[in-house]
Amino acid sequence: MSNATCTNLFGLTQYDGQCQFFGSGDTALPEGLGWFILVGLGGVFALIPTALIYLDRRINGGGKDSESFATAGHTIGMGLTACDIVAKWTWAATLLQSSNVAYSFGVSGPFWYAAGATVQVLLFAILAVEIKRKAPTIHTFLEIIRCRWGNVAHIIFMVYGFMTNLIVTAMLILGGAAVMEALTGVSVYASSFLIPAGVVIYTCVGGMKGTMVAEWLNVCVIYIALLIFMFQVYATNPDLGSISKVWQRLSAIAETKPVVDNMGGSYMTMFSKSGIIFGIINIIGNFGTVFVDQSYWQGAIAAKPSATYKGYLLGGLCWFAIPFTMATTMGLGARALDLPITKAEASAGLVPPALAVHLMGQGGAFLITFQLFIAVTSTACAEQMAVSTIVVYDIYKAYINKNASSRSMLILQRVMVLVYAIISGVVSVILLKLNVSLGWVYLFMGIVIGSAVFPIAACLTWAKCSAVAACTSAIVTTPLAIMTWLITAAKLNDGVINLDTTGQDYPMLAGNLVALFLSMLLCIILSHIWPQDFDWEELKKAPTTAAAAAAAEEQPHNPDDEDSPEALDRVIKFTWATGGTLTLVLLILWPILALPAKVFSEGYFTMWVVIAMIWGIVASTVCIVLPVFEARHMILMVLSGKKHIPSTVEESVQAKNEHMSLPPVQPNRA
Repeated sequence: MSNATCTNLFGLTQYDGQCQFFGSGDTALPEGLGWFILVGLGGVFALIPTALIYLDRRINGGGKDSESFATAGHTIGMGLTACDIVAKWTWAATLLQSSNVAYSFGVSGPFWYAAGATVQVLLFAILAVEIKRKAPTIHTFLEIIRCRWGNVAHIIFMVYGFMTNLIVTAMLILGGAAVMEALTGVSVYASSFLIPAGVVIYTCVGGMKGTMVAEWLNVCVIYIALLIFMFQVYATNPDLGSISKVWQRLSAIAETKPVVDNMGGSYMTMFSKSGIIFGIINIIGNFGTVFVDQSYWQGAIAAKPSATYKGYLLGGLCWFAIPFTMATTMGLGARALDLPITKAEASAGLVPPALAVHLMGQGGAFLITFQLFIAVTSTACAEQMAVSTIVVYDIYKAYINKNASSRSMLILQRVMVLVYAIISGVVSVILLKLNVSLGWVYLFMGIVIGSAVFPIAACLTWAKCSAVAACTSAIVTTPLAIMTWLITAAKLNDGVINLDTTGQDYPMLAGNLVALFLSMLLCIILSHIWPQDFDWEELKKAPTTAAAAAAAEEQPHNPDDEDSPEALDRVIKFTWATGGTLTLVLLILWPILALPAKVFSEGYFTMWVVIAMIWGIVASTVCIVLPVFEARHMILMVLSGKKHIPSTVEESVQAKNEHMSLPPVQPNRA
């Protein structure tokens, strides 16, 4: 175990296993390697999906208009949809903050992080199916709001949408830049611009399909790194190397460094006051970053009708393994070794890098840095696509040029991808200058955007929800949530309001609770006072592009077809039941069943870790193999050099559109 007098963790010569993690001159990796990851590997991972998209277009055609750019032609299968969810939901915080709460609270941290951020995706599967049933031609959730509630509501919720995109992107870059500087010495300011810049190429070229192909590649790297660290901690490393040894070390450390408010001060119990508070904040805050984030709606829009609910349910369950398995490995491993990590370093997300360096030296430092870089870029490309689509379809086409051509919209989408990459870098630099940490932003996000969650969900699920109710509940609740947060911080800290006091558990909890639940209550009450009796058929008449309308008209009408409207009508009940059941299992049943164990015995802890390991292995296999299996026909065509004859409805529509765009054939008068 490390000496209590050790200096702080990140700064300089490699940890010797006894005291000093870094000394006084060198980072774990040379700065040149950091630049290679940002620029060199970033370029490689930009060129690979670009090449794959080029091959896809050579074989299948299409992808040359704004509709294909924004929606991928509505052809994405279950495997890529699941990978899309895993990739865009794996932020820097997923790897870093989850390990921080494991290091701080013990086993409850990884569980509440994973469960508290999985249920939103499982429940969003309901909205994903409703999109296909009620609004098959839309491009953004804001188009639904405009059709239902008019321009004022459209603009209000557009502001919430943009705030969500900025907060998510800022969290990505804050975590990525902090680790890049800690391990390689590359300036956080340089990383803030280079991280989003790396994905601009394939996002501009491939659009939605390009981002999804890239996300599959990124997910492969994330899971492979996760498995390597997992086996290092629980199977092969000489300092740990077994579940039993980790349990013994955690038990010993609890005696000298007990966790305040945990049962027996143990790191191995679900009786954790701080863990439960974090779990509540996590659940509430993450509803905002799923339901108010256009990237999740865009993934559902791009998927085939039959792939929506399957992909979102599967993606949510696969994603659960990343924070649960990763944090149970890295957070508990770092605590078991008692690595000299300061509170500030843990809050900045530097727990996984500390353990990675200890376990594997420079190889571990490179692997965690690369894994984090890949995780950040995979979500960054989704956010860039989301912002560009909102700008084009909800600002340019809605208010500036209602008759915009497909070509002009496509050009603007590509320009906005580049512009948003620059903006996100600027916002991240501002937050870094203000010394705002990843953990603070993660807890704060629900206070700002949580009040928009219920109205946005209701716009597609509750016909009686009115514009007055939706707008009033959102714009009234947000300032009240901020006031509650600040007043609670002041009351608990003798009037002192700063980053430290506002980042405490109770102020964040109070603000998040007001944002989500007061908004919900207001929206329900006002909708009963001023109800709207909305006809869902109106959504199908909403203004849209000709290509989207043609695709909707060509949907299969055979009731036995799994993509038909009749099939979706049957599926929606299954999705409600499955999403609801899994939510109850993760948030109520699992924690309740773990409480009788109190402080985990060695046998119970072994079972807990084995579940985490199996979940990680299965999720890795599904996400790596399933998209390849689904694309097997295209792979065979690439290898054989053949071109594809359109066989699906979407391909036939594309062929039809291309045919209709040709000049009319003159009759032969001979």
